Amino acid sequence: MADPASYRPAPGTIPESPGVYRYRDANGRVIYVGKAKNLRARLNSYFTDFAGLHPRTQTMLQTAAGVEWTVVGTEVEALQLEYSWIKEYDPRFNVKYRDDKSYPYLAVTMNEDVPRVQVMRGAKKKGVRYFGPYSHAWAIRETVDLLLRVFPVRTCSAGVFRRQQQMGRPCLLGDIGKCSAPCVGRISEDGHRDVAADFCDFMAGDTARFIRALERDMRSAAKEQEYERAARLRDDIRALQRALEKQSVVLGDTTDCDVIALADDQLEAAVQVFYVRGGRIRGQRGWVVDKVEDVTAGELVEQFVLQMYGDMAGDTVPREILVPTLPPEQDAVVELLTEHRGGRVDLRVPRRGDKKTLMETVERNAKEAFKQHKTRRAADLTSRSKGLQEIQDALELDQAPLRIECYDVSNLQGTHVVASMVVFEDGLPRKSEYRRFSIKTVEGQDDVRSINEVITRRFRRYLEETEKTGELDVLGEREEGGPIDPETGRPRRFAYPPNLVVVDGGAPQVAAAQRALDELGIDDVSLCGIAKRLEEVWMPGEEDPVILPRNSEGMYLLQRARDEAHDFAIRFHRNKRSKGMIVSELDAVPGLGPSRRTALIKHFGSVKLLKEAGPDEIAEVPGIGRRTAETIVAALHAQDGGTGRE
Repeated sequence: MADPASYRPAPGTIPESPGVYRYRDANGRVIYVGKAKNLRARLNSYFTDFAGLHPRTQTMLQTAAGVEWTVVGTEVEALQLEYSWIKEYDPRFNVKYRDDKSYPYLAVTMNEDVPRVQVMRGAKKKGVRYFGPYSHAWAIRETVDLLLRVFPVRTCSAGVFRRQQQMGRPCLLGDIGKCSAPCVGRISEDGHRDVAADFCDFMAGDTARFIRALERDMRSAAKEQEYERAARLRDDIRALQRALEKQSVVLGDTTDCDVIALADDQLEAAVQVFYVRGGRIRGQRGWVVDKVEDVTAGELVEQFVLQMYGDMAGDTVPREILVPTLPPEQDAVVELLTEHRGGRVDLRVPRRGDKKTLMETVERNAKEAFKQHKTRRAADLTSRSKGLQEIQDALELDQAPLRIECYDVSNLQGTHVVASMVVFEDGLPRKSEYRRFSIKTVEGQDDVRSINEVITRRFRRYLEETEKTGELDVLGEREEGGPIDPETGRPRRFAYPPNLVVVDGGAPQVAAAQRALDELGIDDVSLCGIAKRLEEVWMPGEEDPVILPRNSEGMYLLQRARDEAHDFAIRFHRNKRSKGMIVSELDAVPGLGPSRRTALIKHFGSVKLLKEAGPDEIAEVPGIGRRTAETIVAALHAQDGGTGRE
């Protein structure tokens, strides 16, 4: 842990201008980004009363090794730069709003030639229209099932769609009228896209137009004595009305707004958002966040609004955002949101009426979600901290291993040898940092030499990256970009060293890893191995293992890292092995290129089924002629010693 006084800027060197500042650790990694109206006053506050700071702020200052700043002209520029740096560097001590669970969305893939309605979770994709989020996936499916009567949009997967195209007949939904069957040409792609657009308009709140049109058609059909058609239209109207009944009416029909409420304590906060479109609650979503500083409710609102709407554009940003308290830089935030939307955005606190009542409902939901989160996370936060401390004590490390990298090797009788690297930061897996290796210099089954190769390659890359970015120089004198790649805006692949390297294995694997570190001249990274049989922890050069209690949090954390590395390596090995089997058998067929190999596997599903097919069946695959089919049969049968079907 560093002493903050060791890198405190000299008196008078910090400007009194507005700006954005970055704290970096000893490896040059940005660990915190902040903004200030007066940089001198803000930064001096970190050093004048260290004991009075928030506990996580103290940890951040002790982890940091230096601070730098950039002066800007306006508060809007400061907000934009702070947001872009947080997004670029992903600082571990900044407030990050994370979902308290993975919420499902109703998505319409308008980016496809034939749009599809489906349930989606996770990161949003460009060109896809999203509605929600919903509390449960079944709620989405119930709504979709009702709406497909009126808007028969495709819901099948790409594989099912292609299969029905090849078969020339629609699936069950097409037969019962809940899909317009674009797969067999019952409707053109442009016509189906119009149906999907109408579905999106209805979900976005333009409901009255469709109900009025159906009622008009129903009356017209009844007048012309087309009673069956009139009855069908009546049922369509009821289906739309039932779908609307599932969404509570809370405000006027023209109201589109997001309602945000908070619940917090000194260490954490929970945020709940209700999405109101067309006066109805269309969805609900929750986040939780660890506080890094003693921030006010207004500052939390500001940070949340920037992270929530920072990447949105157009009408995805609502016209009105209701908040429990206004952010300190209200005008700058409103200006930024207006720029994203391309139209005026109102940010305000409801004082009376239905909006005030709705805000109280959202606040109750936030408090309940926060209470549930505290119950779930109390033991987890405690156990993670305890586990890191137990590992530090047991291995006699200088500091807690805040970044752990674990390595494992996987092979099948010495073939397709691969290795994995998984990363745990603050006791939690950081999957974006996981890496996979194909072993290049080792033949056969030799885990010891494979571990040596992987550690050598990983830390050689680290040395190359640090030389490239200048991180080995004095802090603040590195090249532009640092550990962030200026072309991609993402962290360089191997730019950050771990506090602790864990290898799956005993003393031989640990010795091989230590040999690799010694040859590269790396002496500031701790190392251990965990052997599966007795769960012993081995240190370099030690004759006896370190024994952690089997039920200790430290042992549990090491086991989690080891098991995660093992599973990650197994998945990579299986994938590589299956690809190798396909390539090894079809690659030997003369005149068969990658595209035709892929077409064969897609058509038959596997090499085994392909071997069972005759020339006539193979010739049915697009791009495969009769002569090529006979060549394929002869080549595959020759590999099997002449067996197979003629």
